[in-house]
Amino acid sequence: MFRQVGIVLLLSTASLGASAQVVQNTTAKTAAQAPAQAAPARSVDAAQAASNNSTMAELQQLIQNRTLNELRTTYNGNYGASLLFKADDLTYYVAMFQQKNFWRVVKTTSESQAEQTYKAFVEQTVQLADVDIRRIKLDAERAVTEKQISANETRLSALQNDLSMQRQQEQQVAARQEQARQEAAALANERQAAREQLNTLQRQIRMLEEQQTKLDSANSVTSQDGRRGR
Repeated sequence: MFRQVGIVLLLSTASLGASAQVVQNTTAKTAAQAPAQAAPARSVDAAQAASNNSTMAELQQLIQNRTLNELRTTYNGNYGASLLFKADDLTYYVAMFQQKNFWRVVKTTSESQAEQTYKAFVEQTVQLADVDIRRIKLDAERAVTEKQISANETRLSALQNDLSMQRQQEQQVAARQEQARQEAAALANERQAAREQLNTLQRQIRMLEEQQTKLDSANSVTSQDGRRGR
């Protein structure tokens, strides 16, 4: 026993709902118009009847009634193909769909024809999906590229901020070094002045010490001469 229709049922349900809504809106619009527009209304009714009397409508009804088995289903991008089997009368239905809408339906009692048609539909979905798949890949690559751009912009901003801070630090270091050189030069001048002052004081001290020594010597000689005179 083959598995019952699953995804295809959902797709067909959505397709039927959309078709019914379109017909309902068209019918309501036609009824609200003037009697002079009766001919377009009849055209809509004819289109509705033709739509109901089609292999696609038959397939949708069978799916709704859950009387089909899903033998194969292949997806390529937004396109897909299904091979369905009606066991009570050995009938095959081959359907091709795009997104949630049936596009083509083939009904046959020949297994080989059904398989060949299914393979042909699958090949068509591959070709039809190439553009969508390429678009999906390009969109993903674009998104990744945009993320990389954003990351690189953030990195560039960080590097620019780092460089700006580094330059500020270098300027501050250079300013501190210049200030230190000026202070060192001032201290060197002050040290030189202090040394000159120290040398002057030491010379003055030596001069006074020499004078003191001379006075002491003179006083000693005078004392000795006085003792001898006695």
